[in-house]
Amino acid sequence: MTGPLPINSDAPDFEANTTDGPIRFHEWLGSSWGVIFSHPKDFTPVCTTELGYMARIKPEFDRRNVKIIGLSIDPVDRHKTWANDIAETQGQAPNYPMIGDIDLKVAKLYGMLPADAGETSEGRTAADNATVRNVYVIGPDKKIKLVLSYPMSTGRNFDEVLRVIDSMQLTAKHKVATPVNWKQGEDVIILPAVSDADAKATYPEGWRAPRPYLRLVPQPGAPKPGE
Repeated sequence: MTGPLPINSDAPDFEANTTDGPIRFHEWLGSSWGVIFSHPKDFTPVCTTELGYMARIKPEFDRRNVKIIGLSIDPVDRHKTWANDIAETQGQAPNYPMIGDIDLKVAKLYGMLPADAGETSEGRTAADNATVRNVYVIGPDKKIKLVLSYPMSTGRNFDEVLRVIDSMQLTAKHKVATPVNWKQGEDVIILPAVSDADAKATYPEGWRAPRPYLRLVPQPGAPKPGE
Protein backbone atom coordinates (compact mmCIF):
# COMPACT_ATOMS: atom_id res chain seq x y z
CA MET A 1 0.00 0.00 0.00
CA THR A 2 1.19 3.49 -0.78
CA GLY A 3 0.98 6.15 1.88
CA PRO A 4 0.10 9.85 1.66
CA LEU A 5 1.97 11.97 -0.87
CA PRO A 6 5.13 13.53 0.59
CA ILE A 7 5.63 17.25 1.18
CA ASN A 8 7.16 19.05 -1.84
CA SER A 9 5.95 16.38 -4.24
CA ASP A 10 3.75 17.32 -7.20
CA ALA A 11 0.02 17.43 -6.46
CA PRO A 12 -1.46 15.11 -9.11
CA ASP A 13 -3.90 16.63 -11.56
CA PHE A 14 -7.22 14.87 -12.17
CA GLU A 15 -10.65 15.27 -13.68
CA ALA A 16 -13.64 14.63 -11.44
CA ASN A 17 -17.33 15.22 -11.06
CA THR A 18 -18.19 17.46 -8.11
CA THR A 19 -21.24 19.05 -6.53
CA ASP A 20 -20.29 22.18 -8.54
CA GLY A 21 -19.98 20.22 -11.79
CA PRO A 22 -16.99 18.65 -13.55
CA ILE A 23 -13.53 20.08 -12.89
CA ARG A 24 -9.91 19.61 -13.87
CA PHE A 25 -8.12 20.07 -10.57
CA HIS A 26 -5.11 22.20 -11.57
CA GLU A 27 -7.24 24.41 -13.77
CA TRP A 28 -9.76 24.81 -10.95
CA LEU A 29 -6.99 25.80 -8.52
CA GLY A 30 -5.53 28.39 -10.89
CA SER A 31 -3.08 30.62 -9.00
CA SER A 32 -4.70 29.93 -5.60
CA TRP A 33 -3.59 27.79 -2.71
CA GLY A 34 -5.79 24.75 -2.16
CA VAL A 35 -7.01 22.42 0.57
CA ILE A 36 -8.29 18.96 -0.38
CA PHE A 37 -9.65 16.89 2.49
CA SER A 38 -11.14 13.43 2.28
CA HIS A 39 -13.92 11.45 3.90
CA PRO A 40 -14.51 7.70 4.10
CA LYS A 41 -18.19 7.81 3.20
CA ASP A 42 -21.24 10.05 3.16
CA PHE A 43 -23.53 10.19 6.22
CA THR A 44 -20.70 9.52 8.67
CA PRO A 45 -20.89 11.38 12.01
CA VAL A 46 -17.41 12.88 12.49
CA CYS A 47 -17.22 14.06 8.88
CA THR A 48 -20.66 15.67 9.17
CA THR A 49 -19.29 17.96 11.89
CA GLU A 50 -16.13 18.67 9.88
CA LEU A 51 -17.92 19.64 6.69
CA GLY A 52 -20.21 22.02 8.56
CA TYR A 53 -17.35 23.68 10.43
CA MET A 54 -15.29 24.08 7.25
CA ALA A 55 -18.28 25.78 5.62
CA ARG A 56 -18.58 28.22 8.51
CA ILE A 57 -14.93 29.27 8.38
CA LYS A 58 -14.62 29.29 4.57
CA PRO A 59 -14.40 33.14 4.54
CA GLU A 60 -11.08 32.78 6.41
CA PHE A 61 -9.73 30.57 3.63
CA ASP A 62 -11.11 32.94 0.97
CA ARG A 63 -9.26 35.81 2.64
CA ARG A 64 -6.00 33.88 2.30
CA ASN A 65 -6.62 33.01 -1.39
CA VAL A 66 -7.19 29.34 -0.52
CA LYS A 67 -9.74 27.19 -2.36
CA ILE A 68 -11.39 24.29 -0.51
CA ILE A 69 -12.51 21.00 -2.02
CA GLY A 70 -13.77 17.87 -0.25
CA LEU A 71 -13.73 14.26 -1.40
CA SER A 72 -15.95 11.35 -0.44
CA ILE A 73 -16.22 7.84 -1.80
CA ASP A 74 -19.84 8.22 -2.88
CA PRO A 75 -21.76 9.68 -5.84
CA VAL A 76 -22.39 13.41 -6.11
CA ASP A 77 -26.16 13.02 -5.72
CA ARG A 78 -25.57 11.47 -2.28
CA HIS A 79 -23.30 14.39 -1.38
CA LYS A 80 -26.17 16.77 -2.14
CA THR A 81 -28.55 14.81 0.09
CA TRP A 82 -25.93 14.68 2.84
CA ALA A 83 -25.58 18.49 2.56
CA ASN A 84 -29.15 18.84 3.83
CA ASP A 85 -28.27 16.87 6.97
CA ILE A 86 -25.12 18.94 7.46
CA ALA A 87 -27.08 22.20 7.17
CA GLU A 88 -29.71 21.02 9.65
CA THR A 89 -27.30 19.63 12.25
CA GLN A 90 -24.31 22.00 11.88
CA GLY A 91 -25.99 25.22 10.80
CA GLN A 92 -24.21 25.46 7.46
CA ALA A 93 -24.21 23.30 4.31
CA PRO A 94 -20.95 22.86 2.39
CA ASN A 95 -20.27 25.98 0.31
CA TYR A 96 -17.37 24.45 -1.60
CA PRO A 97 -17.29 21.56 -4.10
CA MET A 98 -17.34 17.93 -3.01
CA ILE A 99 -15.78 15.34 -5.32
CA GLY A 100 -17.79 12.21 -6.08
CA ASP A 101 -15.00 9.62 -6.24
CA ILE A 102 -17.14 6.62 -7.15
CA ASP A 103 -14.31 4.80 -8.97
CA LEU A 104 -11.82 5.57 -6.14
CA LYS A 105 -9.36 7.09 -8.63
CA VAL A 106 -8.68 10.34 -6.78
CA ALA A 107 -8.34 8.60 -3.41
CA LYS A 108 -5.77 6.22 -4.89
CA LEU A 109 -3.98 9.03 -6.75
CA TYR A 110 -3.45 10.86 -3.45
CA GLY A 111 -2.48 7.77 -1.46
CA MET A 112 -5.71 7.75 0.53
CA LEU A 113 -6.65 4.19 -0.40
CA PRO A 114 -4.49 1.21 -1.40
CA ALA A 115 -4.14 0.43 -5.10
CA ASP A 116 -5.95 -2.90 -4.60
CA ALA A 117 -9.02 -1.26 -3.01
CA GLY A 118 -11.15 -2.01 -6.07
CA GLU A 119 -12.75 0.29 -8.61
CA THR A 120 -16.14 1.18 -7.20
CA SER A 121 -17.63 2.81 -4.12
CA GLU A 122 -20.58 0.42 -4.16
CA GLY A 123 -20.73 -1.94 -1.22
CA ARG A 124 -17.90 -0.19 0.62
CA THR A 125 -18.31 0.86 4.25
CA ALA A 126 -16.62 3.59 6.25
CA ALA A 127 -14.42 0.88 7.79
CA ASP A 128 -13.30 -0.22 4.31
CA ASN A 129 -12.27 3.39 3.65
CA ALA A 130 -10.55 3.93 6.99
CA THR A 131 -7.45 5.47 5.43
CA VAL A 132 -9.42 8.21 3.67
CA ARG A 133 -8.95 10.84 6.39
CA ASN A 134 -6.22 13.05 4.96
CA VAL A 135 -5.77 16.79 4.53
CA TYR A 136 -3.47 18.20 1.86
CA VAL A 137 -2.53 21.84 1.45
CA ILE A 138 -1.32 22.63 -2.05
CA GLY A 139 0.61 25.74 -3.08
CA PRO A 140 0.09 27.86 -6.20
CA ASP A 141 3.06 25.96 -7.69
CA LYS A 142 0.92 22.76 -7.44
CA LYS A 143 3.27 21.23 -4.86
CA ILE A 144 2.14 19.49 -1.67
CA LYS A 145 2.90 21.86 1.23
CA LEU A 146 1.24 20.09 4.17
CA VAL A 147 -0.03 16.57 4.88
CA LEU A 148 -2.21 15.68 7.87
CA SER A 149 -3.61 12.18 8.44
CA TYR A 150 -6.23 11.54 11.11
CA PRO A 151 -7.75 8.40 12.63
CA MET A 152 -11.42 7.67 11.99
CA SER A 153 -12.50 8.60 15.51
CA THR A 154 -10.86 12.03 15.73
CA GLY A 155 -12.30 15.15 14.13
CA ARG A 156 -9.80 17.30 12.26
CA ASN A 157 -8.64 20.70 13.49
CA PHE A 158 -9.23 23.15 10.64
CA ASP A 159 -8.12 26.08 12.80
CA GLU A 160 -4.69 24.42 12.77
CA VAL A 161 -4.82 24.19 8.97
CA LEU A 162 -5.43 27.96 8.83
CA ARG A 163 -2.57 28.55 11.27
CA VAL A 164 -0.16 26.54 9.15
CA ILE A 165 -1.29 28.29 5.97
CA ASP A 166 -0.56 31.64 7.65
CA SER A 167 2.93 30.38 8.48
CA MET A 168 3.58 28.96 5.01
CA GLN A 169 2.36 32.07 3.22
CA LEU A 170 4.52 34.25 5.48
CA THR A 171 7.65 32.11 5.17
CA ALA A 172 7.22 31.93 1.38
CA LYS A 173 7.66 35.73 1.27
CA HIS A 174 10.28 36.29 3.98
CA LYS A 175 13.41 34.45 5.12
CA VAL A 176 11.87 33.47 8.44
CA ALA A 177 10.47 30.44 10.24
CA THR A 178 7.70 30.34 12.84
CA PRO A 179 8.21 28.96 16.36
CA VAL A 180 6.10 26.51 18.30
CA ASN A 181 2.38 27.35 18.48
CA TRP A 182 2.98 30.53 16.46
CA LYS A 183 -0.06 32.57 15.50
CA GLN A 184 -0.53 35.52 13.16
CA GLY A 185 1.13 38.66 14.56
CA GLU A 186 3.59 36.92 16.90
CA ASP A 187 7.40 37.02 16.69
CA VAL A 188 9.18 34.89 14.10
CA ILE A 189 12.65 33.35 13.75
CA ILE A 190 15.30 34.61 11.33
CA LEU A 191 16.50 31.64 9.27
CA PRO A 192 19.97 30.32 10.21
CA ALA A 193 21.04 30.71 6.56
CA VAL A 194 20.67 34.51 6.90
CA SER A 195 23.89 36.09 8.19
CA ASP A 196 23.84 38.71 10.93
CA ALA A 197 24.98 41.28 8.37
CA ASP A 198 22.11 40.48 6.01
CA ALA A 199 19.68 40.35 8.94
CA LYS A 200 20.76 43.86 10.02
CA ALA A 201 19.98 45.17 6.54
CA THR A 202 16.48 43.67 6.73
CA TYR A 203 15.85 44.35 10.43
CA PRO A 204 17.72 47.59 11.26
CA GLU A 205 15.98 47.76 14.64
CA GLY A 206 17.70 44.49 15.59
CA TRP A 207 16.38 41.30 17.10
CA ARG A 208 16.24 39.33 20.33
CA ALA A 209 18.70 36.42 20.50
CA PRO A 210 18.64 34.16 23.60
CA ARG A 211 21.17 32.08 21.61
CA PRO A 212 23.15 33.06 18.49
CA TYR A 213 21.16 30.56 16.44
CA LEU A 214 17.79 31.70 17.85
CA ARG A 215 17.10 35.22 16.56
CA LEU A 216 13.57 36.47 17.10
CA VAL A 217 12.00 39.49 15.37
CA PRO A 218 8.50 40.89 15.03
CA GLN A 219 6.54 39.34 12.20
CA PRO A 220 7.34 41.17 8.93
CA GLY A 221 4.36 43.16 7.74
CA ALA A 222 2.44 42.83 11.02
CA PRO A 223 0.91 46.05 12.39
CA LYS A 224 2.98 47.65 15.14
CA PRO A 225 1.33 48.39 18.51
CA GLY A 226 -0.87 51.44 18.20
CA GLU A 227 -1.28 51.16 14.43
